[in-house]
Amino acid sequence: MEQKMFCYQCQETAGGRGCTMSGVCGKKPDVAAMQDLLVYVTKGISAVTTVLRQEGKQVSAEINHLITQNLFITITNANFDRDSIEEGIRATLTEKEALLARVSDPSLLPEAARWDGSGSWEEKAGTVGVLSAENEDIRSLRELITYGLKGMSAYLKHANVLLKNDGGADAFLQRALAATLDDSLSVEELIALTMETGKHGVSVMALLDRANTEAYGNPEITRVNIGVGKNPGILVSGHDLRDLEMLLEQTQGTGVDVYTHSEMLPAHYYPAFKKYPNFTGNYGNAWWKQKEEFESFNGPVLMTTNCIVPPGDSYRDRLYTTGAAGYPGCTHIPGEIGEQKDFSAIIEHAKRCPAPTEIETGELTGGFAHAQVLSLADQIVEAVKSGAIKKFVVMAGCDGRARSREYYTEFARALPKDAVILTAGCAKFKYNKLDLGDINGIPRVLDAGQCNDSYSLAVIALKLKEVFGLDDLNDLPIIYNIAWYEQKAVIVLLALLYLGVKNIHLGPTLPAFLSPNVAKLLTENFGIAGIGAVEEDMKLFFDAEH
Repeated sequence: MEQKMFCYQCQETAGGRGCTMSGVCGKKPDVAAMQDLLVYVTKGISAVTTVLRQEGKQVSAEINHLITQNLFITITNANFDRDSIEEGIRATLTEKEALLARVSDPSLLPEAARWDGSGSWEEKAGTVGVLSAENEDIRSLRELITYGLKGMSAYLKHANVLLKNDGGADAFLQRALAATLDDSLSVEELIALTMETGKHGVSVMALLDRANTEAYGNPEITRVNIGVGKNPGILVSGHDLRDLEMLLEQTQGTGVDVYTHSEMLPAHYYPAFKKYPNFTGNYGNAWWKQKEEFESFNGPVLMTTNCIVPPGDSYRDRLYTTGAAGYPGCTHIPGEIGEQKDFSAIIEHAKRCPAPTEIETGELTGGFAHAQVLSLADQIVEAVKSGAIKKFVVMAGCDGRARSREYYTEFARALPKDAVILTAGCAKFKYNKLDLGDINGIPRVLDAGQCNDSYSLAVIALKLKEVFGLDDLNDLPIIYNIAWYEQKAVIVLLALLYLGVKNIHLGPTLPAFLSPNVAKLLTENFGIAGIGAVEEDMKLFFDAEH
C-alpha cells in the first residue's frame, strides 16, 4: 500500500517506526504535508537570515518570532488546521522575498531559500519531507536537531510573549535549521551541531525560567484543589502562562471560575496567580484523557499550545484555541506578542454552561522549582548525609496513551522508601496522586512544574553537585528515568547531554528517528538506554545500595 505521509517525531508513532497513512495523533496526510512544507520554508528563510547576519545586516525580532511560531505550529498535537498552516507558509514566503532582496548574492543560497511558492504545494511537500534525506544516519541527525529546535522554539515563544528575547538563541536556531539543508555536512559535523543545540537549549530554558519568575514570582509549595465549585468554568490547557493571566484578568467579576488542566497545573504554584479568587483549581489529569474530561467539564476549554486530542462532537463547539494551537472548526482567539487578547467570546460562552461535573476531590501538592528546593537545601543535605534519602530519581517528561506507560506508575510504587522523585512535565500524572509519603517532612514527589520547567531539575542537580563538593554531576545519587513523548522532551534530553549527564534511561521506547548507528553512538558516549521490566530496573538502579 502506497504511503500517504511520513512522520516519526513522537513516541507513539505507528509501530514504533513511522506514521504513513494517518498520524496516531490524529494528523491527516494533507495536514502532515503542509507541516512538512512549513518546516521547509522555515529552513529556507533561516538560510537567508543566517547569510544576512554573516553580512553584518540586522534581522528583526518580528522575523525571529515568525520562525519560532512556525516551528511551534508543527510540534506534535499543536495545530491540525490546514488553513492556518498554509497561512504561515504564505507569510513566510512573503517575508523571505523581502529579505532576499537584501542578500548580496542569492544564487549561493540553497533551493529552499529561493523557492517562491510556485507550483503544486502538495507535490512540493512530497519532495521535501523527512525521507528526502537518503542517508539514514544523516537523516537521523538532521531530524534529531530539527526536533530539538522545535522544542527550543516552544520555550523561546513562551519567553517572547513575556517580552523576553535572546537574539543569540534566535541566530543559532536559524543557523542550525539552515545547516540541515547543507548536504556537505558530515556525520561528525552534525553530531557537533546536535551538542550545540543542547547548549542553547540550556540557555533558552534559563531565559524562560527568568521570564516566568520575573513576571509571576518564584513557585512556592502549594496545595491545589482538584474538586469543583458551583460556578460555570473555563478550563485552560497547554502551557502559556500569559494567556492564563489575561483570561484571569478578564473573568474577574463575571461569575466564571477558571481551572487548569494537565500541563497548566503548575500555574497554581506562582504567587501572582493566587490573587485571583476565581482561580479555583485543577480539573483532570494528563492531556491524553481530555476527551472524557473535557466532556464532563461542561464549560468551554482554552487550548493555549500543543496537546490537543482531536475533539469529540460533544464538546467540539466548546473548544477554543489561541497562539500556535489550532483545530478546524474550533474558534481561534487571535493576538500577537505584546497584544492584549480578547477572551470575551469564551467568557460569554462559559456563562451559558452548567458548572463542571465533579470527577475527583482532594488536593495535590507541588511548587518544588529550584528556588523552593534550594531554600530547603540544608534539610535535604542533612537527609542525604544521614542516609534518610539515598537516591533522587528524575522522572520528568511526558505522559501518553500507551499502556506501556503504566510502567512509570509501578516504578514509582516500587521505589525504596528512601528515594525521592524529582519531576516536571505531565509524566507526573502517572504517580502524583499516589500516597508515597515523605522523608523527614520532605515529600517523596517534588514537582517542579511544566515540561518547560525541566531547567529547575538541572539547577537543583548542579547545586547539589556544588554542595557535596563533587567534580562530576554523575557522582550524585541521582537516577534519570525519563518518559518522553514529543519534541520539547528532545531539547530537554539534548540539554542534559550537554551538561554532561550520562546513563539516562528513556522510555517507554527509544525514538524511532534514531538510526541504529546514531542510537549506538548515544549509547556508547552517553549511556543512553531504554527501560525494562520494573523488577529488573529496580535491581539495576538499587541493588547496590539495598
